[in-house]
Amino acid sequence: MTRIFQSSKSLEGRTIVLGITGSIAAVKCIELAREFMRHGACVHAVMSREAQKIIHPEAMRYATGNKVITEITGDVEHVEFCGLGGKADLLLIAPCTANTIGKIAHGIDDTAVTTFATTAFSSGIPIMIVPAMHETMYNNPMVIENIGKLNQLGIEFINPSMEEGAAKIAEKEEIVLRVERALGKKTLAGKRILITGGATAEKIDPVRILTNRASGRTGIELALEAFRRGAEVTLVHRGCIGLQGICEFDVESAKDMRETVIQELGNGYDLLISAAAISDFTVAAFENKIKSDKEITLTLKPAPKLIKEARLRFPELRIAGFKAETGVTEEELIRRAQDSMQASDLGFVVANDVARGGMGTEENDVYIIDHEVRHVSGTKRMIAEEIMDKVERILEK
Repeated sequence: MTRIFQSSKSLEGRTIVLGITGSIAAVKCIELAREFMRHGACVHAVMSREAQKIIHPEAMRYATGNKVITEITGDVEHVEFCGLGGKADLLLIAPCTANTIGKIAHGIDDTAVTTFATTAFSSGIPIMIVPAMHETMYNNPMVIENIGKLNQLGIEFINPSMEEGAAKIAEKEEIVLRVERALGKKTLAGKRILITGGATAEKIDPVRILTNRASGRTGIELALEAFRRGAEVTLVHRGCIGLQGICEFDVESAKDMRETVIQELGNGYDLLISAAAISDFTVAAFENKIKSDKEITLTLKPAPKLIKEARLRFPELRIAGFKAETGVTEEELIRRAQDSMQASDLGFVVANDVARGGMGTEENDVYIIDHEVRHVSGTKRMIAEEIMDKVERILEK
């Protein structure tokens, strides 16, 4: 087995049994297994006979570093992993064909994969299924009925994407995220968190906009980390990540973001994290495209502040803010963040000097400030983890 470079410890100490059935999407299981391992998991592959016609068991042995189970032997592998007190933390069947879904739904047990599923059912080991098949098969009423039956029995499905007449297997990043949530500590389960992220854009004319350098990566990482920990997450930003389980609103202007957030907060949330780089100014837009051969003057007007309006309308809401400054000392940055925190009664503030980096980059250097100051430097995922640790403590109060 080649060396794995670990990208996180989110699945460290976890054992995942990867059940592979006879879909052409089985070719993606090598990279899927490796991705789980990059997050610290131990992966064992179980393959049906039909899956072995598509991908050789030795390929999965190479990918996982473990012997591949292709049949049940006197070692009773299904009991070892999915029996009571078994080694497995999760049975993930990916890809899963219509045939295998039907067999599991009706208690038919004639492959190594279905034997593992039968055993996991009664031992309390969670099962997740990632379907992959032709679209016409996926839309078959009997397949839909079988999926509904298994859902009611507690099996979680990761829905396919419909492309080119096929119900294609979900992307590996989405599968890993759902597994992280399933196997995580669920420390934010039952909490509703609304997160804003990225830059807004103010229309100058039908072609041009006024915006800033924020990439939106921090907001996305915060949404992903909150989701991993079991929260119900809403992300308001410019764009779409399109992940199942995360509610998204695609907005453009500061006005769009403010109105969307205020309306959505009316549905009841435990926390607002205002991480977006919302435009501080609006501009009176030209109706037609500005000619490029003449000088023009734009008049900028201060835009209303989202946090101030949210605090006014929802006085009991917990809010976390972000404070970006440029060219200030560490002491002055922290002081300004503390002033903002007190002015809007915030739970905490994340502050940084964007002149030194952070906007549009994969890494950042920030201060997380409430009654104490914590300096955090690293990838935006690492920073999101630190921020969510703080969120957990605030929501416990």
